Amino acid sequence: MAQGNAEFMKQAIALATENVTSGRGGPFGAVIVKDGQVVATGTNLVTSSNDPTAHAEVTAIRNACQALGTFVLDGCEVYTSCEPCPMCLAALYWSRCKAIYYGNNAADAARVGFDDSFLYDEVKKPLEERSIPIVRMLPDEAWESFAAWEKSAFKVDY
Repeated sequence: MAQGNAEFMKQAIALATENVTSGRGGPFGAVIVKDGQVVATGTNLVTSSNDPTAHAEVTAIRNACQALGTFVLDGCEVYTSCEPCPMCLAALYWSRCKAIYYGNNAADAARVGFDDSFLYDEVKKPLEERSIPIVRMLPDEAWESFAAWEKSAFKVDY
């Protein structure tokens, strides 16, 4: 079982706190580490950037991928001040990081107004029962892009 490094977690927590006190965003910070070295950091920039996906983990992933010149963070550990929300968790899995360490948990986040339980409930529902309509359209036409991908000389497996 992975153990983590308290110094990197302290850095993620400090980023989260400074993000609030500076007025840049919400109380979330993330640090991405590879081979014992910080590769990138990120903070929550949702309100300052008008980007609902600019959570600390997503920002850190973007910064780490840019720094490493790759879309894969294998071998990287992620330290985040709070348990990742569903979007961030999915992004972390897609990044293929090797471990995720967090400070506050989802219940702590809910207590201060960041309650993601509705998202966890929503993804368990059949498509037709979700609160935002999800309707399939033009599947035959849509397949054309996948057919092009299958034949593409530029295809990169991931």
